[in-house]
Amino acid sequence: MSTSPAVRNNSSQLHLIRAHTRAQVLEQLRIPVAVLSSTVFPTLALVFFVLPQTAVTSNPVASLMSIAQLAVFGVMSAFLFNYGIGVAEDRANPWSSYVRTLPVGALPPTVARALTAMMFAFFALIPVLVVGAATTAGMDLYTDGTLPWWRVPLAVAVWLVCGLPFLCLGLLIGYLCTSKVAIALTQVVFFPLAFAGGMMLPPEIFSPGLDAFSRFLPSRAARDLSVSALSGEPFEPAAVACFLAWTLLLGAGAVWANRRDQGRRYR
Repeated sequence: MSTSPAVRNNSSQLHLIRAHTRAQVLEQLRIPVAVLSSTVFPTLALVFFVLPQTAVTSNPVASLMSIAQLAVFGVMSAFLFNYGIGVAEDRANPWSSYVRTLPVGALPPTVARALTAMMFAFFALIPVLVVGAATTAGMDLYTDGTLPWWRVPLAVAVWLVCGLPFLCLGLLIGYLCTSKVAIALTQVVFFPLAFAGGMMLPPEIFSPGLDAFSRFLPSRAARDLSVSALSGEPFEPAAVACFLAWTLLLGAGAVWANRRDQGRRYR
């Protein structure tokens, strides 16, 4: 009994995605310093910026909010730098340029890069949760039954999903810029987005003007959704609308940049 063309095509796509994912994971592991730095970066931020503040670490709600902010901060960093700089460097790599000429399409390598970024971002979330649970009062709300434990895996999933607009932004930068420009531009974009999005300082201490401005940013929407998932704090429906709007807008920009680069270099 022969399989249909659609089934064979799906099987072929899955095989290509697995092959590209394996290649990209191995490529990342060949630079252990980069993997280690991206993994411990959010945890170091937690240690240096949160743990010295006893008013935060002794407050369960404030502790959970800080853990969630720095977790999505780490995901944002992994996605934006992995795509913004990684794609730009690949475009200058002769081997990567050759791979793009193969009759594979854009889907397998793009999905593979997303899976690779999510995997390493997930590894960066584990020490944040462990250190946060061991050194702050955040887990008290879970141990005393105030919050259900299913919120922890939910929060991890939300943190990874909240990286999607930054993944698309990284693609946009990577396909439009050279590697040197991408490095500078990614850094220039990353830190203002992280600060204005409330990932370094809680939005509650923002001035009214900065608070109003930050509500239109994808980083603020990702932060609010992430905090709500872990701490149970309510979030505004506008945060969901803002997150979806930025994801669609940046996703469309990434697709356009990919086609523009493909048309210029391989026509």
